[in-house]
Amino acid sequence: MTGARLLTRALADPASVAALDADDWTTLLTMARAEQLIGSLAHRLDGIALPDAAAAILGDARLSMDHARRQALWEAEMARRALADVDVPVVLLKGTAYVAAGLSAGIGRSIGDLDILVPRDALGVVEEALIERGGWEWVKEDDYDDAYYRDHMHELPPLIHKERDRMIDVHHTILPLTAKPTPDAAALLADSEPLESGLRVLSAPDMICHAACHLFADGDLAGGLRNLWDIDRLLRDFGDAPGFWDRLGECADRHQLSRAIARALRLAERLYGTPVDGDVAGRGRAGDALYIRRLLARDGWGRETRKGLRGAFYIRSHWLRMPPVMLGRHLWTKWRKN
Repeated sequence: MTGARLLTRALADPASVAALDADDWTTLLTMARAEQLIGSLAHRLDGIALPDAAAAILGDARLSMDHARRQALWEAEMARRALADVDVPVVLLKGTAYVAAGLSAGIGRSIGDLDILVPRDALGVVEEALIERGGWEWVKEDDYDDAYYRDHMHELPPLIHKERDRMIDVHHTILPLTAKPTPDAAALLADSEPLESGLRVLSAPDMICHAACHLFADGDLAGGLRNLWDIDRLLRDFGDAPGFWDRLGECADRHQLSRAIARALRLAERLYGTPVDGDVAGRGRAGDALYIRRLLARDGWGRETRKGLRGAFYIRSHWLRMPPVMLGRHLWTKWRKN
């Protein structure tokens, strides 16, 4: 069994680790670190009898991820304070949203930048408030990169806090403006749900739409096992709610993400045994096998393999982001600058 398969099996069925030998444990832990799933694995295996060395490593991972959880919530609170006088909805996205909403997808999750969603017409006042009152500053000092973000991307150029060294990405939608699917940003905001803090999170179906589009429509599947684990956890939290699957299908159609959602469900079912609705997931396609191969493309030491396949998905990710002429001009400009 490959290292990636060891990881997906351990996450889906924690009892399976009882059969691992010392080499298997080395592979499993290495793979979990490489895929940024060490915290999720640590929490999944909490309470299970483990070899001493593995137990120590996973115990440290739990402590580290619990600290990251508190740090993420603090960053969200700092953003809330900076934007308190700006009369717009502020929607938390990704890992911070999962943690703030108390979802199982947030347990042990690795969390990097703070991602928020605000109305596009409010970007100016939000950016000003974060810089003037919150202490963030621009990361992109290059004029071309700055203009590219503002004209074509789904977010402002990234900002970093001058004292805490933490980044915030301010989104106005969930896919680049040049991408083929055009999610309904107004609906994402209108359907978002309030937290006690005054911040908001996406609705349950929209969380899954965002996770799926982040995985397939806006990337080369790097970190894909973690994104699929998010989807597995979200579906297990929400899937039994009355009418959920109908609402998920409707949201997928509204945001032009039906194909991405269907494939995400099929792959999550294949890799994690996720319970899915067959009508929304659709029938398996021959292309699913390529996605599985890409997602599992690591050796026992966590090193990436299948260079040609990874390269093809990298090209695909850029192709999805922008039309061919624009892509050629963008790559040429970046090559000349470097």
